[in-house]
Amino acid sequence: MEEHDLTSPLLSPRSSSQPQTVLTIRDDEDSESSDQSPSNRKSSLPPYTHHRNHNHSRVNYEKLTVSSTNPYDFLGSGEYSVPAPTTVDPFRNGTPFISGLYEVIKIILCLPIALARLVLFGACLAVGYVATRIALEGWKDKQNPMPKWRSRIMWITRFCARFILFSFGYQWIRRKGKPAPRDIAPIVVSNHVSYIEPIFYFYELFPTIVASESHDSMPFVGTIIRAMQVIYVNRFSPASRKNAVNEIKRRAACDKFPRVLLFPEGTTTNGKVLMSFQLGAFIPGHPVQPIIVRYPHVHFDQSWGLISLAKLMFRMFTQFHNFMEVEYLPAVMPPDHKIQSPVHFADRTGQAMASALNVVQTSHSYGDLMLLMKAAELQQERPWSFMVEMARIESLFQISSLEAVDFLDKFLSMNPDTSGCVKLHDFLRVLRLKSCKLSEEIFGFLDVAKNGSITFKQFLFGVAHVMKQPLFKQACELAFAECDVRRDNYCMKEELADILRQAIPDLNEDEVHGLFELFDTDNDGRISRDDFLSCLRKNPLLIALFSPRLLQKDFPIAGDRMLEEIV
Repeated sequence: MEEHDLTSPLLSPRSSSQPQTVLTIRDDEDSESSDQSPSNRKSSLPPYTHHRNHNHSRVNYEKLTVSSTNPYDFLGSGEYSVPAPTTVDPFRNGTPFISGLYEVIKIILCLPIALARLVLFGACLAVGYVATRIALEGWKDKQNPMPKWRSRIMWITRFCARFILFSFGYQWIRRKGKPAPRDIAPIVVSNHVSYIEPIFYFYELFPTIVASESHDSMPFVGTIIRAMQVIYVNRFSPASRKNAVNEIKRRAACDKFPRVLLFPEGTTTNGKVLMSFQLGAFIPGHPVQPIIVRYPHVHFDQSWGLISLAKLMFRMFTQFHNFMEVEYLPAVMPPDHKIQSPVHFADRTGQAMASALNVVQTSHSYGDLMLLMKAAELQQERPWSFMVEMARIESLFQISSLEAVDFLDKFLSMNPDTSGCVKLHDFLRVLRLKSCKLSEEIFGFLDVAKNGSITFKQFLFGVAHVMKQPLFKQACELAFAECDVRRDNYCMKEELADILRQAIPDLNEDEVHGLFELFDTDNDGRISRDDFLSCLRKNPLLIALFSPRLLQKDFPIAGDRMLEEIV
């Protein structure tokens, strides 16, 4: 085999009189292994050759003849890697059950104390609620800072909050450092371990908080946080997140408003790691004071995790004392130039907090909690094994947490074993594919470890990698155009069968019917364009079924657009 220089064209001209465009591909991996023999080097041909003359433009798709078994070469997809599974579970409570003779005896001894604490808790909650209702009575202009006389009434509720902490066993709370003046750091951020921190900060700082819209409907709590002029946000709505950031900017810039408090992790953890930060506190560009909270313990882990609220409260009521430490860190200044903000601003703040806590910061996010709860809901033996560090996934592939949960639902329908792995036959059953060379190549594309099974992390990385390809959306549109033989924006079963049998020639009628039902999402006996594209969004791996047809057809306009995106 002739050895080629990496800068030489991979395809020779067909005619010296015919002008043409040649795409030159450089592979850093190849250049690093230039000392290998040509037969051992990886090489790949571009999925098409683009010819242009003076009269017209067209894209001629040619089937690949390389030894690669990547069924998504036609999209421009190359190899990808999947990070090793993490053993860190940021949500696992260390003492989910009462264990040990000491704990049992302590709970029995503390039962009378727990009853007294429960009475104190109820009385303080009732008094605080009444005082808050009085402070809010008749107040209409809630877009401006709370009047001072109303804020003075809220001191009653703040003292009630301190007694509520006392009832939970926090007779004293160790503090280190002091809150920075509001004019120096109008925004404060804290790690989030339990429901205790919001109560403490309400008493200590009386800040404006950023909270989920669902908190407004909580009995008693909804009324009290309204007095804090809470900024509500729907984490799944881009418009809501944008409005929340604008409101944070407005209030941080006005010194008449109290500090703005955010928990940038977006949910509670067990305190043993720091999760990735949301950027809402850092986009406004104001100085931020980090605060860290610790709960030293031996027998009772006070982190929320997946423990029910009632159980966690009972355990707190039946302790002699619960330890809590609060440390105010120096304010972190925003970067001088905009290139580094807000991501670098968040990174620097996270590093300061992780260093003070002596923990690592991971790429987990609230999306991982959603995956964990979904797996637990479907009674998986090891639900924590389905976490994938969603912050990294969102950054790399722009896959939302809701989409990841949908893909997990699909994966769990494949009946993973106790280790969370899926075998080929279950994978093919859910995607309605028969065992053949193409379907094995699709499975092999996901099985990066080449051990005959796939994990959810491999599945999610694979489908996200396919969806990220710049040609994926166009390929879906063009695939439907090929299926829409009658040009009436519908595809019938016979038309779909003709296309599918170019990829899998020996498909029988039952197998065609299974795939047709998968694409016919509204079950009306025909596949509309919306049905077709919706199915491929939910099952992006199935685009490989249409590759033979796409590779042999000419698409003048769409093809040129594809070439421009690749270049």
